Amino acid sequence: MFADITRDDVFMLETQRLWLRWPRAADAPALVRLAGDKSVAEMTARLPHPYASDDADGFVFRARQANATGEGLVLAVALKGKPGELIGVVAAEPGPDGEAVVSYWLGKPFHGRGLATEALDAMLRATFTLSDAPAALAAVQTRNAASRRVLEKHGFVSDPEGKAAFPACAAVPFESFRLDRDDWTVADKTARRRFEGLHAQS
Repeated sequence: MFADITRDDVFMLETQRLWLRWPRAADAPALVRLAGDKSVAEMTARLPHPYASDDADGFVFRARQANATGEGLVLAVALKGKPGELIGVVAAEPGPDGEAVVSYWLGKPFHGRGLATEALDAMLRATFTLSDAPAALAAVQTRNAASRRVLEKHGFVSDPEGKAAFPACAAVPFESFRLDRDDWTVADKTARRRFEGLHAQS
């Protein structure tokens, strides 16, 4: 799915405030602490609760395996000032028809700062420039308004025909979203022009 450049654990994505890097074994304690927060886990599609050390170790192994084979791109999110300290995860993994299924979560202390939006922006850029995915898919619980806003900021639209599973909470109502490659290209160009305009005025 992803180009060779992503298949080495030195691969990283940089944003204004973040580094997105391969997960590693040393991230396990932070995963247990942050993903183990019930208020975080219950809003995601895939985090079990409780979240134990074995869950963290298994996640790191699977993420690194997916990255190494190019099957997906699963990255730890870290603040630039503390690149070794995981604060969340953002991922793009294979969808049913060649699309990329994107997902993301941040630890509760890092909510409300626009960091999820920033991390997803970088992952979408990587997905549409380093893979041939025709679209990105996502799903959020209907009660998770904050996550829905993150998707809508990037041009995702509700997809009533979408089928996404919630392995950790199968009985919870969710809404599917889709962002086609062409629509992302337009939205990305618009966002970049807006940023350049703000930068020129500052």
